[in-house]
Amino acid sequence: MKKKAWIWAGSIVGVLVLALVVTLVIRAQAGKMAVADDEESLLVQKVSEQELSESILVTGKIVPEDEQKVYLDAEKGAVTEFKVKENQKVKAGDPLFVYDSSKLQSEYNKAVRERDLVQKRSQTEINQIAEMNKRIANAKNKPAPSGDGEDDEAASEDVNSLTSEKLEMETQHESTKSEIESAQEQINDLDTQIKEMTVTSKIDGIVVKVDRNAVSTEGGETNPAVHIISSQPFKVIGTMSEFDAVKIKEKQKVIIRPKVYKDKEWKGAIESVSQFPNEEGGDEEFSDGGGGGGVTMYPFKVAITDDTSKLRQGFHVSLEIKIDGDGKKMAIPHAAILEEEDSNTVFVLKDGKLEMREIETGTSNDEFIEVKNGLEKDELVVIAPNEGLHDGMEVTTFDEIE
Repeated sequence: MKKKAWIWAGSIVGVLVLALVVTLVIRAQAGKMAVADDEESLLVQKVSEQELSESILVTGKIVPEDEQKVYLDAEKGAVTEFKVKENQKVKAGDPLFVYDSSKLQSEYNKAVRERDLVQKRSQTEINQIAEMNKRIANAKNKPAPSGDGEDDEAASEDVNSLTSEKLEMETQHESTKSEIESAQEQINDLDTQIKEMTVTSKIDGIVVKVDRNAVSTEGGETNPAVHIISSQPFKVIGTMSEFDAVKIKEKQKVIIRPKVYKDKEWKGAIESVSQFPNEEGGDEEFSDGGGGGGVTMYPFKVAITDDTSKLRQGFHVSLEIKIDGDGKKMAIPHAAILEEEDSNTVFVLKDGKLEMREIETGTSNDEFIEVKNGLEKDELVVIAPNEGLHDGMEVTTFDEIE
């Protein structure tokens, strides 16, 4: 019995030892696999020089380069004819509509007739003065007197009388010329008024609206009788905060994305940013600034450099404004930095081991951040480090991101 008990006890101990050995082996293999998995998933990237350009996102609206809204003038009376229709192309100087100018035309015709009569009278006076010059010349060219004193005196009086009469004629003619000038001035003034009764386009463009029933009211808001938008390429207008306005310069590149076209974009460039705040609501609550303070908004304008034929006035767009950096800088991806409250730390892979380093950072864009101190060019930093990594850890397998 004792022998059998010892046999059973030995068997149980053997089974327990075997189980312990198997467990240790399995754990060792699992540990090796975990290390292998960690090493296989380790991604590294070289510290490199990058152009750190920043993007500012704002919104805007498509507008024409120029537009003309023509309102009715009550003082000019009724409109007798519209010369254009909607969607018609016009050039600067083309007639749009005409006011009733019949009364002015009658006054103009009357003034022309009166001027013509005065001009005829002037011509008669010119002929009379010319005739008088001949009579004076004939009087002076008469044969020399015979020596009789009375004949000499009569001849002298005849020349003087004709000369005096001629001066009166010339004085009258000057008055007539003044009448002609006044009449011509009246004609010119009436002609200008008649021409103003035809309203013309000031720009090359397209007629987007013709309102034949537009009513002109004194002091009240009215709709335009004719609305024209420029045929030049569309532009974008909007407002940006004071924080963005100080970073923007003319000719900076812009990507324009209309909300109605999800997968399309247009290229553009900053044309201007006003030095003066937006007149409508100069201060607004700035949601991103911290502290909840007010912010001043500044109008801007963007020129669209691509074809704008598929765009329409009034489209709302988002704009991405590229702000160029000041040259290439040493940089690493944001994903390489460990989340620390008081410092920026990265893992560097050097000679097969991980080295934890604290770095000093600077400017950044959406992907990279500048490294001012702590790293050298071409050193390998770990991308998206996990919690299992530690300083001095050996690494034999890794993947390098180009």
